[in-house]
Amino acid sequence: MILYDDTPLAQFLKKDELEKTKAEAQNALEILKSRDGAGNEFLGWLDLPFQKKVDLQAIQSVADEIRQGDNLLVCIGIGGSYLGARAVIEAIYGNRHSIRFAGHHLSPLGLKELLDELENRDFYVNVISKSGTTTEPGIAFRILKEYTEQRYGDDTQKRIITTTDANRGALLSLAKKEGYRRFVIPDDVGGRFSVLTAVGLLPILSAGIALDDILAGAIAGMNQSLENCHKNMALRYAANRIALYRSGKKIEILANFEPRLHSLTEWWKQLYGESEGKNAQGLFPAAVDLTTDLHSMGQWIQDAERSIFETFLTIGRYEHDFILKAADDDADQLNYLAGKSLSYVNQKAYEGTREAHLDGAVPSSSFSLEKLDARHIFELMMIYEVGIALSGYMAGVNPFDQPGVEAYKNNMFRLLGKPGFSS
Repeated sequence: MILYDDTPLAQFLKKDELEKTKAEAQNALEILKSRDGAGNEFLGWLDLPFQKKVDLQAIQSVADEIRQGDNLLVCIGIGGSYLGARAVIEAIYGNRHSIRFAGHHLSPLGLKELLDELENRDFYVNVISKSGTTTEPGIAFRILKEYTEQRYGDDTQKRIITTTDANRGALLSLAKKEGYRRFVIPDDVGGRFSVLTAVGLLPILSAGIALDDILAGAIAGMNQSLENCHKNMALRYAANRIALYRSGKKIEILANFEPRLHSLTEWWKQLYGESEGKNAQGLFPAAVDLTTDLHSMGQWIQDAERSIFETFLTIGRYEHDFILKAADDDADQLNYLAGKSLSYVNQKAYEGTREAHLDGAVPSSSFSLEKLDARHIFELMMIYEVGIALSGYMAGVNPFDQPGVEAYKNNMFRLLGKPGFSS
């Protein structure tokens, strides 16, 4: 179960403002469901939760093969090609898992660390790219392909798996030439909505997360997010965000109280920033990891310019916990916590933070996951995906394109001397 508490917003937004944006959100929902809105050629993600398990068997089989040995899986991709998988895997396993991510930066140091780790491990490589020509993953794949060929020789064909376009592109051509196994990125699903395609499912299943739990959570999240009723969390969230934006708020801070949710907030930042930030408008998506960032960003949130609002993300029940014990000397003055669980202390830190920030005129709402598992993570992801689609339509933008990301690439190509990009 996921709960969404937006009652604190009543002290910041007038009732008629909220009613207006809720009506707009309901209209946006009908447009989304009718598939008549802007970007409707990229709405395949709405159907992904309802895939049949048998249709995903090829992905599951390769994931099972990878898991049979003591293999690492190196996923090469950037943006939506890796953020969804990383968000899910790290939410469930933290840093203790068999998936490594490459191709999302241009750091020689980061790539050297990965190659050093691979020296003593067997591994597979999953390169994820629609075109095969994106700079960051392209460079990483060149280097890792050479390394894989040196390590495995004739077995390289088995060790490299591609996830790419079904009909065109440099990566597809290479995969056909070399005989690599291939999975498809659907034409009607944009990268940031692709976690339930082979893009996300191969690494997630290879990490050991059960397909039944993935689909159960995704179905629950999508079903309730497409229902036109007051319980619809995606609809309420979208309406609240737009109302706050129109009231003068410019920054949304997604604040979690669990370190394992850091990569989920990174996925959310791309989903919301790339979908909404267009036509000189859109909320800036920021994120903080609490309580850690209370000791760095807490002052700014509490007392700086009031252009922000917060969306909290909390966990209700933990699989593992600690009961604090009394110390004989109480030198650290923490005996008043004796008998309390660490999760209880964390919950009170959240409640105290929310109260302080509300007193500091920071509007907030909160999502609470009953527990941290695959079902709840995928349920939340579907709520967020529908929520940004509604927000985009309400703002009058196409939430499924990203025309602004080409400028830096063109400049980089020019500076690197790529043919066709003259100075």
